[in-house]
Amino acid sequence: MREVTGWLLESDPALRWQVQRDLVGALEEVWLATRALVGVEGFGARLLAAQGSDGMWAGGAFFPAGFDGKEEGQPWTATTWSLTSLREWGVEAALLEGTAELLAAGCRWDYEGLPYWGGEVDCCINSWTLANGVWLGVDVRGIADWFVEHQLEDGGWNCEWVEGSKRSSFHSTLNSLKGLLAYEVATGGTAETKAARVRGEEYLLARRLCRRLSTQEVVGEWVGRFRSPFRWGYSVLNAMDYFREAGRKDPRMAEAVEMIRMARQADGTWLQGGRHPGRVWFEVDVDEGQPSKWLTFYALRVLEWWEN
Repeated sequence: MREVTGWLLESDPALRWQVQRDLVGALEEVWLATRALVGVEGFGARLLAAQGSDGMWAGGAFFPAGFDGKEEGQPWTATTWSLTSLREWGVEAALLEGTAELLAAGCRWDYEGLPYWGGEVDCCINSWTLANGVWLGVDVRGIADWFVEHQLEDGGWNCEWVEGSKRSSFHSTLNSLKGLLAYEVATGGTAETKAARVRGEEYLLARRLCRRLSTQEVVGEWVGRFRSPFRWGYSVLNAMDYFREAGRKDPRMAEAVEMIRMARQADGTWLQGGRHPGRVWFEVDVDEGQPSKWLTFYALRVLEWWEN
């Protein structure tokens, strides 16, 4: 464990401060000092430097300007993805002063030109916008209420609801839960948003985070395929990291935890399951099959929380 921890500490400040806080147990002043570096060096500084004078990244809300859908994969360079990365890396919102106002004034969704902070029709997009909004101090109560109104009868969410889907998706549900949790942590939430989040958690827990409720078969190979960055994709590691953040342990998580344990290599690391393809500003993790510092950190943090 000590060798792996040392390896994790030799990383970009975006990861290093989290290792110090959550695995090493460093003094608050130590990890806060490292976190303060995220916006001025490494990944955080590079991504901040890519922001346009209009407040956007790559000239678009969810897709970069000029995206025609013909390139391989989903581009990860536009505003929503960039804000999400900066927030998850721990960049201080103060370093984006004026961004929220610029986006309110000039950024519109690719879907029907809707105002940026009003959200759109996709659960995952609305989740990231909700979390990014409260981080930047925007009043996004309308998006939080949207999740209450669009929760499906089975307790989860599905981005395909607009196409008529009545069954929830593991991916959409987990992303929706993350947004609601960020809103609750920042504002206290409402009775309705809290209840919706609990119902959404039950959707995943009833399925043991990995199985179909109807047949008890594993819902897909992707539940045990760990990718970094997580992006929109579901995995039991991504789900367990959410439940750790939410502070909820449940016996129904045991199978998912065992899947995470079994993926550990002899040297104590976890391997990259394959980055989601698509255009990026720069890579932040290794190629498929190589030991991933981010995935190793997430897995160790989840297991330590679960076991203690």
